[in-house]
Amino acid sequence: QEVKSPIRPQSLLPFKVTEAQVREQIRGWYASKWLAPGALKQRALVDRVHGVYIPYWTFDAHAVCPWEAEAGHYYYTTEEYRDDKGNTQTRQVQHTRWEYASGQVNHFFDDEPIPGTQGVSHALLKQVEPYPTNELVPYDRSYLSGFVVEHYQVVLLDAANASENAMRGKLQQMCAAQIPGDTYRNLVIHPTFTARTFKHILVPLWLLTYTFGA
Repeated sequence: QEVKSPIRPQSLLPFKVTEAQVREQIRGWYASKWLAPGALKQRALVDRVHGVYIPYWTFDAHAVCPWEAEAGHYYYTTEEYRDDKGNTQTRQVQHTRWEYASGQVNHFFDDEPIPGTQGVSHALLKQVEPYPTNELVPYDRSYLSGFVVEHYQVVLLDAANASENAMRGKLQQMCAAQIPGDTYRNLVIHPTFTARTFKHILVPLWLLTYTFGA
């Protein structure tokens, strides 16, 4: 059903950086690579920079996440030993006392981003995130003039599953931060998500790709 009736973007982030500004930044980046061949820096003058609107899904959810774990508390004892010369020495030995611990994290996830593209490396996109979603404007085709617009390739259901996994990962870290003591083990979380909503948005990217010296 989703393939037959694609979901239209609800909002977008307009481009704020011009192509001239991007090209100037690229030239500066090339110049900073002092071991790069001179010809590489010249490519910044002729390579074409592409302005692209990339599809994203964003998700909101309220999470209630009870957790349980074993909290470890360090303590030290003094023991004697003989050194290489046969002399008696003392040293501090670390031990861990384990005890049961539990708690609960309450957190509201606001605009958790999931890329809807398969054409741009998600690892690169992570370096651009987070996007200023408070600056989103209602979708209007006039913003798209002169730019490439990519239709989402990650469907809503897959994006929702990816978002939940990402939220679980963040909740794991939040719960771990609550565990008392010096270390922990066997952390188990039990998250419940409510008030879940989504948006389909477009975000602006400047892309430059080429092969040098092939």
